[in-house]
Amino acid sequence: MLEIHEHVLAPPAGTGCIRELRLNRPPVNGLNPALVDSLIDELASLDQEVRAVIVSGQHGVFSAGLDVPALLKLDHRGIAKYFGSLWRLQALLATCRVPLLYAITGHCPAGGTVLALYGDYRVMAQAVAGEQPYRIGLNEVQVGLTPGPLIQAAFARIVGAHAAAQLLTRGALVDSAQALRLGLVDELAPPLLVVERTVEVAREITRAPLQAMRRARDCARQDLVLLFGPPQEAAARAAKFADDAAQVWWSEEAQATLQHLFAKRGSDSRSCR
Repeated sequence: MLEIHEHVLAPPAGTGCIRELRLNRPPVNGLNPALVDSLIDELASLDQEVRAVIVSGQHGVFSAGLDVPALLKLDHRGIAKYFGSLWRLQALLATCRVPLLYAITGHCPAGGTVLALYGDYRVMAQAVAGEQPYRIGLNEVQVGLTPGPLIQAAFARIVGAHAAAQLLTRGALVDSAQALRLGLVDELAPPLLVVERTVEVAREITRAPLQAMRRARDCARQDLVLLFGPPQEAAARAAKFADDAAQVWWSEEAQATLQHLFAKRGSDSRSCR
């Protein structure tokens, strides 16, 4: 479900490693409760040897987002718990103590994009001639859901308020070339070289003088961290995020749309958003 790969550093970066968290839940790396909890456990227990973290996926797909068929089986308490975990995962990504990079190895709609919003650097697979382009974006409204204020703010931080407003309202997905123009990703690479290139960027970051890099990074990410409020409000904010998300999930419109689109499909390549 979650593979751990370590890329050892060499001088002048010093000792330590780059830890790659590879999503491996075929066919589309749907974010079910167990996968979200696995990511939380890994991020919450990073040891001092870890100098950077990479989150990657499989060839052709990074993550197709929430595993809707699995979530449709949960009751009200289960859904609230899941969205509480999703808030904690986002908070851990936003406050990750080391550079956080994403190897977006293919399609990355909805929840996949949510994860990537908290990265320092994102490398995405570029289009292959003769094949459908890989797509990324927050398309929740297409299935009767909405991202909510936290995710919308994190999205607007990257692409700008105007682009965020029109993309979110339409629930639009963009291809990798458009994502690069918007700033939603930082670089494109051939599909089979996405992870390799992301490791190269991580090595470049770790070669910088450590304290100088950390000061610059903290400054650059301050606005992102502030979206989660002060630490003493973490529990209350997590509860509100979970409650708001659960209300949207259980709304008549969302349930009608989700049941129509997903209830009879099973967990195939079309079933997660």
